[in-house]
Amino acid sequence: MTPITRRAGPEHLVLIIALCAVAALAVFAGLAAEVLEGDAFALDQVILLAFRDPHNLDLALGPRWLQESARDVTALGGFTVLSLVSVIATLLLALHHRRREALIFAATVIGAQAISAIAKIAIDRPRPILVPHHDLVYATSFPSGHALMTPVVYLTLATIIASSENRPALKAVLPICATVVVLAVGISRVYLGVHWPTDVLAGWSLGLAIALCASIALRRAHATT
Repeated sequence: MTPITRRAGPEHLVLIIALCAVAALAVFAGLAAEVLEGDAFALDQVILLAFRDPHNLDLALGPRWLQESARDVTALGGFTVLSLVSVIATLLLALHHRRREALIFAATVIGAQAISAIAKIAIDRPRPILVPHHDLVYATSFPSGHALMTPVVYLTLATIIASSENRPALKAVLPICATVVVLAVGISRVYLGVHWPTDVLAGWSLGLAIALCASIALRRAHATT
């Protein structure tokens, strides 16, 4: 896990990343504005109901094992799992003398968690009551904390690990795997009935924006190594 000294990518690549972060942030801001104005999203109900038996909304579509799998997948974006992953990753990075990356990663995760909590309190959107919940919930609905934190943790870790790899295939596989986890966790939140789809979309958007900002900070750190 030895860090490889390399220059940051071309400035135009950093600019593209920054523009993508702004675009993702704009999506979140637009959704937040609509929710604060009290607007309802018809597509929210359509998608939420699509995951339920039309004859019995208490039942999620699919066999029991699929429902259990959804709870397992959603746990990958839960506070406990993400905290363990973050603490272990930070310690390993520090022990491998990648202290700047460890600091950036830890600061990104802590900052994102604080932003998530503030956004939930400020927007104060109720959880869906259209269908029964198949998972325990403790906070308000918008944005989805699971959907927000998974790109922050997994995509940022993928960026850090890929930075020390010379194999192009592995560099490509890491963000793809992280993206699959992010998408699966977000979908599981809707499947379990604990979030509106727009909660998840907002979480993905804000989480992606934060992860992209972290990637720029990591590039700057590599450039000065």
